[in-house]
Amino acid sequence: MSSAAISAGSPALPTASPDGVPSGSDYKPRYIDIGINLADPIFRGRYHRKQRHPDDLEGVVQRSREVGCTKLIVTGSSFKSSRDALKLAEQFPGTVFTTAGIHPCSSAIFERKHKRHHEADDNASDGEDGAAEHTPACGPDPTKAHAEDGDVDLAKSAQIIADLRTLVLASPGNALVALGEMGLDYDRLHYCSASTQRHAFAEQLKLVASLAGKGKPLPLFLHSRACHGDFVRLMKDQFGPRLETLPRGAVVHSFTGSIAEAEELMDLGLYLGVNGCSLKTVENCEVVKAIRLDRLMLETDGPWCEVRPTHEGWSYLVKAADAARAKAQEAADARQAADEAAREAAHAAREAAAKEAAEKAVAAAATGTTTIGTEPAGNGRPPRPPRQKKQNNNSNQKKEPAVPDRFKVVKKEKWEQGAMVKGRNEPCTIERIATAVAGIKGLAVEEVCEAAWANTVKVFGSLEWRDRAALQKSIDNIYT
Repeated sequence: MSSAAISAGSPALPTASPDGVPSGSDYKPRYIDIGINLADPIFRGRYHRKQRHPDDLEGVVQRSREVGCTKLIVTGSSFKSSRDALKLAEQFPGTVFTTAGIHPCSSAIFERKHKRHHEADDNASDGEDGAAEHTPACGPDPTKAHAEDGDVDLAKSAQIIADLRTLVLASPGNALVALGEMGLDYDRLHYCSASTQRHAFAEQLKLVASLAGKGKPLPLFLHSRACHGDFVRLMKDQFGPRLETLPRGAVVHSFTGSIAEAEELMDLGLYLGVNGCSLKTVENCEVVKAIRLDRLMLETDGPWCEVRPTHEGWSYLVKAADAARAKAQEAADARQAADEAAREAAHAAREAAAKEAAEKAVAAAATGTTTIGTEPAGNGRPPRPPRQKKQNNNSNQKKEPAVPDRFKVVKKEKWEQGAMVKGRNEPCTIERIATAVAGIKGLAVEEVCEAAWANTVKVFGSLEWRDRAALQKSIDNIYT
């Protein structure tokens, strides 16, 4: 679906409210979260291998739907997470779609020294803290030493790519919508060396071309962090200097590069995904401002990459919240003024009626007649208007947060049904990404939402559910 088709007949542009929902029009935001690690056990109440609270995945998805985020593309970053994502597509048909690939931080599986089978791994780290059960966090860890260059096992590498091919071909086209997450990450070399990452990325790009040649062209879900030169070189080596043989579109998700890097990627026809990690600094926000609307996609990358109060992007949420509060106060003041005008009008009417009644009484007394029921109440004095209640200025009242939460937020130790868990980023927070991006660009939230929606549909397809039975059959084949 084209951008023009989607925007045709759109209502007047709305004003952003604190939670990212436009107000003052009939427009309801719609979002596609292009990168959500929904297969992470944290969304089922498991933290570092321990069950901390009940499985609340259903609630996570429901909250997403409530804010208008009705399509979730769940990231496959390893064999395990890719298969788990397909299970979620079965559980939430029409809402969950998936990718399949090997994240650069999971690429140590290509090395000879890596002993566990690649089907069992979720990422390269498998310490006692249960790190292998979770997707890698989005930020670098300078306390960890870089992994040493490993000896890539070519036989093992061939088997990994063959198994990934089998997984992709066994997956129904309307469930698995992209290949990836794949790419390079030189910020987190403690997971996997740069040389091994380059091998894993190049081999997966070859698979992309091979699948396209067999009639299964798929878009790419890419990762590029602190590695721009090598990333672009490997893409061009496989698909040509202008990426002219790239079978379908591709998005570089969680983009945190420079303006120059963003411009080069956009000029190559790639799209850029924005989340909380893209909004950390003033420089990051300048890059977001430079991303063209026709190359923009939105994501949360939960459970990580939330927009935090320490981020520059947070200031745009505060501005939006302040503007919404000012507009609400303006509307409240207008209502109060109208109420006061109505009271004054009623008071004036009562005064006029009382005066008329008093005049009639005086006239009746002068003529010696009386008029029953016309005596003015209170010796001719009009009734007083009702007293206004004093506002409660109790200083003990809880101060309203600078950026209101749409849903209640609690610590995992105090989990309750229907509440978000503090520190666990959910897809429903995508409205904050849209609000921040709109503020940075000086646009209405509607423009950002509709552009991102159109771009996502253009690359990943309509994301409409077609055949649940086919999905179930494919999943049965994968797991048997």
